[in-house]
This record gives sequence, C-alpha cells and structure tokens, in this order.
Amino acid sequence: MADSDCGGCGSHDEDSFLYFAYGSNLLTERIHLLNPSAAFCCVGRLQDFKLDFGNPQGKESPTWHGGIATILQSPGDEVWGVIWKLDKSNLSSLDKQEGVTSGIYDPIEVKVYTQGKKEITCRSYQMKNYESVPPSPQYKTVICLGAKENALPLEYQKKLKAIEPNDFKGKLSKEIEDMIKRGEREANH
Repeated sequence: MADSDCGGCGSHDEDSFLYFAYGSNLLTERIHLLNPSAAFCCVGRLQDFKLDFGNPQGKESPTWHGGIATILQSPGDEVWGVIWKLDKSNLSSLDKQEGVTSGIYDPIEVKVYTQGKKEITCRSYQMKNYESVPPSPQYKTVICLGAKENALPLEYQKKLKAIEPNDFKGKLSKEIEDMIKRGEREANH
C-alpha cells in the first residue's frame, strides 16, 4: 500500500499541507470525522522520538478516558505513522481536534522519513505539560487498527499491541465505539 517515494506528496502546493499522524488519526475513519480532505500519502518514520501517553495538565481526556498520545525527543528511538495530505481549509479543524485551541498540544514541524528514505517536512503535534499515564483499551485499539490498516511495520505494530492500557471498562462515544467495531470487523476479514 505504501509508495516508497510518498506518491508525490512531498510536492504539495500552497493549498495543502502534510501532517504526520501517530495516534488515533492513523485510522482513516477517525481523521475523516473532522478532516474530510485527508488523503493517504505514505507510511513514515520519525527518528529520535518516542511515543508516550499522558494527561494534559493532569486532566483525563473526556473523549478517551486515559492517556492520549504524544511524541517526545528520545535519541535512538523512532515513531512510525502516516503522512496525510490535507487541504489548508482543514488546518483549523485539525488544530481544534488536536487540542491546539484548548492549549493541550503545540503544532510542531518534524522531518519524517519515508520507507524509500526520502525526508519530508510535516506538521505534527506535541503535548504540553503532561503526566505520563496509560491509554484506555479503546484508544489503544483505535491506534492499533490504524497501524494495521496502513501497514505500519509489523515490529512496530507488535510494540503498540504490547502497550499496557489502563483498566477503563466504560463506553466511549457511540461514534468511537462504532468506529472500533467496524475497524475490528474489517481487520478480521
């Protein structure tokens, strides 16, 4: 599925931007909820960063009931994700979804490597002032479904599956619960 040179996405125009997703926005259905213009470019690797989960300012996510994903600099580590091409018209909806407007995340510019070793500059997001806490089982499931859907490297998928979630047993929004059910059905076919 992944094109080694990122399907020409490196040459986006002034009406679009590239976004590196590493959390719930790995799942196509999830990113399309608020950002319908998102088009898959390719799988990418962020070098010298690691994936972490946390609560911003110590407050639990009302959407996900546990830690939410962020990235932090960590020499020698890597985070795999998806490079999406979006219309500039979706920039504010992506920022809002990513909690920029509520002060949870900062937009950052990162250099992402495609599987063909091409370097592409993308927008991504990093949580501010957070405490590390595990994700809910549902949030972890959405990330793992997105990793599988977009064929992230199997070793990295194993790492994601090995993440210990919290013990949240409640329900998330119907929209998210339905998304998980559909994703699990598709993953099992």
